[in-house]
Amino acid sequence: MLKKILLAVAVAFPMFASAKTAKIGIVDTGSVIQAMPETTAAQTKLTEIQKKYQDEFTRLEDEYKRMVDELQKMKEDELPAIKERKTREINDYQQKIQTFMQSADNDIAQQQQGLMAPIVQKVREAIESVGKEGGFSLIENYSPDLILYHAAPTVDITAQVKAKLGLK
Repeated sequence: MLKKILLAVAVAFPMFASAKTAKIGIVDTGSVIQAMPETTAAQTKLTEIQKKYQDEFTRLEDEYKRMVDELQKMKEDELPAIKERKTREINDYQQKIQTFMQSADNDIAQQQQGLMAPIVQKVREAIESVGKEGGFSLIENYSPDLILYHAAPTVDITAQVKAKLGLK
């Protein structure tokens, strides 16, 4: 029995001796992305798109208010069919505004994703490059809300990633 234990230890010992400690890095991708000039350009473009949609929404809202005011100013002795038609028009217009808002929200989200995708890809490539150069086995995104604890073997590589991208 003792021979079996010694044999097992003798076989397992080289595996433990050659085991490498994992090198773990963390990177604050949010600060890297914010520091990139491409992000400022993307945010400016997105703000322009949002402004155009806001202007159109304001125009639709003004027209809606005009229609409601017109209905409210109708005399009480107005024919019921006319009031009903106006009410239907207002309801249809309200639905048109809601559809527009949903479409605008979807388009803004798609535009944001399209504008940010190349930036995020560039950051990922820089992280991968720093990871390979530094011999990291794992790199995690630093998020104070999600990380409960990290010990000394963890290395913050945010500055290296920024340097790789030519940022200060």
